[in-house]
Amino acid sequence: MISLLASIPSPSNSTISIGPLTIHMYGLMIALGVVAAVWLTGRRLEQAGTGTREDASSMAVWAVIAGIIGARLWHVLTDWSKFENSLGDIFKVWEGGLGIPGGLILGTAAGLWASKRRGVAMADMATAAAPAIPLAQAIGRWGNWWNQELYGRATTLPWGLEIDDEHLVAGAESGQLFHPTFLYESLWNFALCGLLIWIDKRFSLRPGRLFAVYVIGYGVGRFWVEGLRIDPADDFAGLRFNQWVALAAAVGAAAYLAIDWWRHRGDEVIDPSSHPSVPAESGEPDADDDGYVAADER
Repeated sequence: MISLLASIPSPSNSTISIGPLTIHMYGLMIALGVVAAVWLTGRRLEQAGTGTREDASSMAVWAVIAGIIGARLWHVLTDWSKFENSLGDIFKVWEGGLGIPGGLILGTAAGLWASKRRGVAMADMATAAAPAIPLAQAIGRWGNWWNQELYGRATTLPWGLEIDDEHLVAGAESGQLFHPTFLYESLWNFALCGLLIWIDKRFSLRPGRLFAVYVIGYGVGRFWVEGLRIDPADDFAGLRFNQWVALAAAVGAAAYLAIDWWRHRGDEVIDPSSHPSVPAESGEPDADDDGYVAADER
């Protein structure tokens, strides 16, 4: 029992066989994450009155396809040495290797485009999906545990991760324990999901701002976790490439929030439940679709 508590074991196999069916657990974790994200996005759309579960499902079809393509391209392009002599491996997604930055860029763009086609405002969809994305990431990260990949440097902490010899990176010693970076990022994203839901209920943010808060939160967590990893990666000025990407994304999102706040600093939030519609002949200004009244209209 003491030895079990002193480390986290890794699965001996990344697949499960059910009769003639072989299930790759990496793909299953991603699929479960997508299902959870679509459910949460649809629920939030209906609660906000800005869309339906069908809108979320329609958006997800395009976002998931584009996201997987973008994530795989990001991984291949940033780790080209692994594929230049075996191009067929580019398509073996089930073996791992999805770059989240690429998935977020392409998946978000496709999802917002699909939302617009459905008649759902892109800012409203972004707000609804903001907590759902880290929920999907939190679940999907367990695919790295099944594949014994993307772990951190050696550690003596009681939650160190066991890695089989065939999955050790160059220079790592047999029998060492490693930081379970998949677990760190998963827990961070679960917490971020909860925080975003709380912020959305506690504060009246303009549509779209919650997504920027997500980018900041994820960027900070990814910067920290990425710094622990020991898998081969390009680096510059002492930081891994994905750390620079996470840093740039977080700074960009913070800049967006600051600029958007400055542009709308004079707006007043209107609570529809406590401010019934005012007849047009009264001369009172109407709130915009986001529930705000511009200062120069009051």
